[in-house]
Amino acid sequence: MATFHIKRIYETPEPQDGKRILVDRLWPRGMKKERAKLDAWEKELAPSSDLRKSWGHDSSRFKDFACAYRAELDSRPEVETFLSSLHPDDTITLLYAAKDPQVNHAVVLRDYLALRQEGL
Repeated sequence: MATFHIKRIYETPEPQDGKRILVDRLWPRGMKKERAKLDAWEKELAPSSDLRKSWGHDSSRFKDFACAYRAELDSRPEVETFLSSLHPDDTITLLYAAKDPQVNHAVVLRDYLALRQEGL
């Protein structure tokens, strides 16, 4: 099965990142495309604009946000398309712009994709 990691897009790209995929709906402030070294930009894997705005990166509401985000992902055919495009030996680094490495949508997405890949 593919291996999923997360990383802030502002961190230096490294060979062990494997496929670097931006999973934010908006392009990160101040980031040049050349510096990002992306393999793909999967906007449809990001939370909807309404969900992102209503959450506002408030850590006290992260659990509720995560639940709502997983429900959104359940309804998106792009998730299945993305998972079916992966090879078992792929290393995937999901890139995000949020400042908090523990409280951000990429944490939820990484865990969600890993579980879906396992068929759970």
